[in-house]
Amino acid sequence: MFSDESRDLKTLHAYLTRQILASLLMTVGVFTFVLLLIHVIKEVLPLLMNRQVPASVAAEAIGLLIPFVWVFALPMGMLTATLLIFGRFSADQELTAVRASGISLASLVSPIVLLSLALCILSALVNMDLGPRCRVAYNTLRFKFRVELGAAQLPEGSFIKDFKGYIIYIGKNRREKLEDIMIYKFENDTNTVMALHAPRGVIEKDPANQLILLHLFEAKTIWLNQEKPIPGSGDYTVQLDLNTPQAATQKTRISDMTFLQLWTELRELDNRLSLPAGRNLSQEQLRAAKRALEKQRADLTMPLRFNLHRQIAFSFACFGFTLVGIPLGIRVHRRETNIGIAIALMLVALYYSFILLGQALDTKPQYVPHLIVWIPNFIFQAVGAVLLWRANRGV
Repeated sequence: MFSDESRDLKTLHAYLTRQILASLLMTVGVFTFVLLLIHVIKEVLPLLMNRQVPASVAAEAIGLLIPFVWVFALPMGMLTATLLIFGRFSADQELTAVRASGISLASLVSPIVLLSLALCILSALVNMDLGPRCRVAYNTLRFKFRVELGAAQLPEGSFIKDFKGYIIYIGKNRREKLEDIMIYKFENDTNTVMALHAPRGVIEKDPANQLILLHLFEAKTIWLNQEKPIPGSGDYTVQLDLNTPQAATQKTRISDMTFLQLWTELRELDNRLSLPAGRNLSQEQLRAAKRALEKQRADLTMPLRFNLHRQIAFSFACFGFTLVGIPLGIRVHRRETNIGIAIALMLVALYYSFILLGQALDTKPQYVPHLIVWIPNFIFQAVGAVLLWRANRGV
């Protein structure tokens, strides 16, 4: 008797796994195509229409985009596949027949849950290494054909260390109008002597002298090379020399860095951002300087911390989506593909809203944006576990 039940369960596992895998391949393919189409229309097609790139380069660019869009297509595909298959399984009364034979829902879905964990590992590989590398290669390809001096030298969302004595971070660069600018000035390439934050600024180019002038408005500065920290505020101009040997190289955006690159960059910044040595400071002055420096360090390094946590947290999306998708598919009890896709899109929008919220706050460490990206995982996994437990009990 037990042998027959075990054989039946293995048959059901094989059948269900085949169904999920077939649906997964289809849904990932559809989402990959849609996401690729959005990027192609927005970024590649204009270059082709203006005859700025040959068709072969456009094809290469599209190929490089595929691993990048898989970052989003894999979790979306897994969620849609579970909704579709278990909705159909329930609508066709197959689940009722399985329960009548004495097989619990928990036993039935165990290989699908294990499959979602395997997809988490695949997602981690794509999120933390393959996707960012392909995105950088894609941006490098575009950079060769379409870039302006200001955007090339001062890209948004990356740490710029090509100008001697400075580390620069720009939140947004919209046609040379800057927002959320942070600048560190160094003495002897190690000691921090000035930290600056400005909400807005503009770029002025001086091609004759090979200079870029950053005119920063309402800037707040802290000078650390005196006996005590000296705060300041007002408009400020930073002069950057384009004759620096590596000033013309393209910078990798923080959001396009691999996990190891982010980790290395974070450690390097933590090591470099230190108080100037050899200053005669009182204990009170030293504490004040440390507080000021810690705040500036948190502001500067938070984008790195956010993207580190985002890559790790996003790798678990497949697991949470599977836990929610199985009981929801059973409850919806529908065969129609459009219903499953509609529910999947709503859940995906809810999940990504937390990611977008954290991204919007990635330069505001007081809101701990690197922890916000973990909230949807906890919500989906907790809700999914409860719904699955209730479905298993027939509630």
